[in-house]
Amino acid sequence: MALDPKKHADWEIAADAETNMKTVYQLAEELGLEKDELLPHGHHVAKVDFNKVLKRFENKPDGKFIDVTAITPTPLGEGKSTTTMGLVQGLGKRGKKVVGAIRQPSGGPTMNIKGSAAGGGLSQCIPLTPFSLGLTGDINAIINAHNLGMVALTSRMQHEFNYNDEQLAKRNLKRLDIDPNRVESKWIIDFCAQALRDIIIGIGGKMDGFMMKSGFAIAVSSEIMAILSVAKDLKDMRERMGKIVLAYSKSGQPVTTADLEVDGAMTAWMVEALNPNLMQTIEGQPVFVHAGPFANIAIGQSSIVADRLGLKLGDYHVTESGFGADIGFEKFWNLKCRFSGNHPNAAVIVATVRALKCHGGAPVPVPGRPLDPCYKEENVEWVEKGTVNLIHHINTVKKAGINPVVCINKFYTDTDAEVKAIRKLAEQAGARVALSEHWEKGGEGALELADAVIEACEQPNDFKFLYELETPLRERIELLAKEVYGADGVDYTPEALTKAKAMEEDPDISKLGTCMVKTHLSLTDDPKLKGAPKGWRLRIRDILAFKGAGFVVPMSGDVKLMPGTSSDPAYRRIDVDVETGKVKGLF
Repeated sequence: MALDPKKHADWEIAADAETNMKTVYQLAEELGLEKDELLPHGHHVAKVDFNKVLKRFENKPDGKFIDVTAITPTPLGEGKSTTTMGLVQGLGKRGKKVVGAIRQPSGGPTMNIKGSAAGGGLSQCIPLTPFSLGLTGDINAIINAHNLGMVALTSRMQHEFNYNDEQLAKRNLKRLDIDPNRVESKWIIDFCAQALRDIIIGIGGKMDGFMMKSGFAIAVSSEIMAILSVAKDLKDMRERMGKIVLAYSKSGQPVTTADLEVDGAMTAWMVEALNPNLMQTIEGQPVFVHAGPFANIAIGQSSIVADRLGLKLGDYHVTESGFGADIGFEKFWNLKCRFSGNHPNAAVIVATVRALKCHGGAPVPVPGRPLDPCYKEENVEWVEKGTVNLIHHINTVKKAGINPVVCINKFYTDTDAEVKAIRKLAEQAGARVALSEHWEKGGEGALELADAVIEACEQPNDFKFLYELETPLRERIELLAKEVYGADGVDYTPEALTKAKAMEEDPDISKLGTCMVKTHLSLTDDPKLKGAPKGWRLRIRDILAFKGAGFVVPMSGDVKLMPGTSSDPAYRRIDVDVETGKVKGLF
């Protein structure tokens, strides 16, 4: 019998479940994979040679496609990964051949306050320790590939500073005339390290590099992670890798990884990482874990290749997008679906009584501090008031022409009256609604959700993008601000406005997609504003070009590409049992 999640920590539940989990060979056989398509990393994790699988199944019709998104969360998160695992388990209980796809967690949140994103309670992805601590090395490959590009850039700057054109020519180098004030990229590390956001490099003599301002971002915000999410195959990845713009010359010309002749070596680091990782739910359904989190500062999607595998191998494929429907689902809708050509049959919007109370007036939860007692006491008025945020997200999904299913992710402290209020208002907004107790009961607790999703998938939809790529950049940003966030309009800093105008005139950039950097804690660019605020304008402070990934990145508000570590991080409670070698304390 499974452990009671009300009495046991997630890592204890995972450890108990792992004693009876399937081997990766059993998973592969049940999926219909052949021996040479499986690339084992031990007995319970493997990579899958997606090229071989997709070639063998190229004529097989795709299964039903479901995306899991959410309302605007509290800083604690509302259980989107848990719901994804619960839905996969619930569909499995209904006898469906189902595959899941979730994102690999970053070491930053895992060692900080948010946890590893494996799910929770009786709806988790296992084995938990490899999932949380590096898995098969994909993020490490991204770090090495990205930082190799920075090595190439900074060493070229040093050589160009120290040598004249004739001396450079003898070394088979041409002068790129890189502007030290227009270096667009930073170094990366997969921790929340606020002390590294802004640094000075090259301190010392002429042999110690070019001295200039630099800094670090978190690894999963790298353009290479975005490329891993959207690349269709190795050829596509190789082409994208050479288009990455690391800096600009003093005359304003982009300096790419191809200009630095480092794109091939960067791709070499990523060859194995392109194959998705195969794991399982606590109840034994297959789950692909591939690409990374953070839709507020990145694309925040599980990979296109993982989805393509899931759609061929399963009758139902459940994928996950980061944070709320205003950012994660929006990027799934207008970027990932555009790149992949795959359109979903339904979208699940995860809602909790806790988050709705927060949007309705309750004190905002603070990670690491005890939850205010009001969250465990019935308050239908707060829930009803906060439902304006849920309805906003329902309308966003409907604008994409997709059938929305609201999942009320029930906590055992929620009351029947609070749940009834959510159900009534969400149904009035045109969504199917399902109560789900997957955290406490696993797949059995997700049967109502599974049935609602099956029903939604059988209904026709009218998928359409919010904008076409021919739409000018500022018009696209205006559409996102008004139609998805609820803003009255957009304001730009002088620097951002100059960049926007230049990008609209650049044929290599003007038709790229749009990947917004925006807080996940509000529909606005101010994380303090809850509900569905009116009468505000979106502020764009900068715009980056991710030419390799295929989108421009407008940056709003004060979102950092390098998060900070809290005063009470998770690493204080993570340890190893020296007798067994088992890791404990992960969540």
